[in-house]
Amino acid sequence: MHKAGKDGAHMPVDPMQQRLVDYARLLTYAALPEDAVHAAKMRIIDTLGSFMGGYYDEPSRIARELGAELACAPGATLIGTNMTTTPEMAAFVNAITGRSVEANDVTHKAGGRNGHPSDVIMPVLAAAEYVHASGRQFLTAVVLAYEVYLRVSEAMIAPTFDLSNFCSLATAVATGRLWGLDATQLAQCIAIVAVSNIALTQARTAPLTMWKAGASGEAGRAGIFAARIARRGMEGAHQPFEGKNGWCKHIAQKSISLERMGGPGVSFRVQDSIIKPRPSCFLTLTSILAAEKISVALGRRTDHVQHILVETYAQARNNCGADAHWWSPDSRESADHSIPYAVAVTLKDGTVTSHSFDADRLWDAEVRALLPKVEVVENLDFSAAYDLWPVQHRTRVTVTTIEGERVVGETGGEHGDLSEVWSKERIEAKFRDYAEPMLGAQRATALLALLWNLEQIDDVASIPPQCVVSRQQ
Repeated sequence: MHKAGKDGAHMPVDPMQQRLVDYARLLTYAALPEDAVHAAKMRIIDTLGSFMGGYYDEPSRIARELGAELACAPGATLIGTNMTTTPEMAAFVNAITGRSVEANDVTHKAGGRNGHPSDVIMPVLAAAEYVHASGRQFLTAVVLAYEVYLRVSEAMIAPTFDLSNFCSLATAVATGRLWGLDATQLAQCIAIVAVSNIALTQARTAPLTMWKAGASGEAGRAGIFAARIARRGMEGAHQPFEGKNGWCKHIAQKSISLERMGGPGVSFRVQDSIIKPRPSCFLTLTSILAAEKISVALGRRTDHVQHILVETYAQARNNCGADAHWWSPDSRESADHSIPYAVAVTLKDGTVTSHSFDADRLWDAEVRALLPKVEVVENLDFSAAYDLWPVQHRTRVTVTTIEGERVVGETGGEHGDLSEVWSKERIEAKFRDYAEPMLGAQRATALLALLWNLEQIDDVASIPPQCVVSRQQ
């Protein structure tokens, strides 16, 4: 298919590009079922809570200081402050802060990629604030961004291609919708972001650094910038996905079909992401939950622990418990991706919090003494369960003491699974854990009420003033 260019020439628009344009332009708030709207609110609340938890992390501070240097008005808010900057810089700063503490949602479907679709929420909020969008427009854009992120990520397996690329594409599409780009502008926006922002998964290859969170911020910035420049009339590359040197051939390494997307008879994917119960890498969570059960039985005593066996599914072991560096993490980012460390600190402290990866815990002598005692192995039954839908996330931790006692903790499936849908009360409790220390209980309650009633808000620019951090570090 083709579109006429300014000079009258016909410019190719490939099928995937056209599908994204058509879907984005036709999606309306009225088309969203109540459960999709509720799911979007849940994830917005969860992401803003995670944002508060990561506000004073080093990557967040660095990004925020840069954003302050580029202050401008009108613009979008550096959430947590009263400062405004360009919408793309606000997306960069706020997305890094929302990602830093490792508490935002995650997804996995057999045959697709893991990812953090909530990485889109802070950039989409910046884009919505910039044009004074309504709460309904913001909710629609969030559902749209999740749909693009997850449908594309589930259609491909390319291990060198970082998951943040799905965020940049989804943010660009949602921003284009919010800003009212016409079909030609939106097609060019998609072309610009698809061809120009290819991130590698080296960002998530140990030893990990601050760029684990930074990649999410850069993706959000790139998505908004693509929409901003396309709205001015900038053209992107022809056939960004299916051209001879395009995205499908060199990145996805196959053609991608987006025929099935949320709408009549098809549920929206925003309803399927997994909300994290603990602030740590998704692949460590089941090990943490199983170890929590043992910690209770042991009374949090670790001096008589002789051996710790972690049986988990292949992806968890291969990514967070197979290589030697996971037994000697030297940074927050590496520690929250280490099964041995996560299990050791859970046995010592009873659970994992955002402070479990601070320097005083990271180098704690008792935690370090436990690390060599941890063995991580694949359980074939657990690997098979991980490829089911809904996914079962199964892990068993067995501690053997010097007295020969064996204590077992297990999670997943009938033992309680990460795939379980969260209640409103549970998401509020998680939000309060992160937000109340930063805002105070009264302001956290007011912000929750505002977010639960997003569809009634005329201008989402009313949200950032409610998020100004009152606690100084």
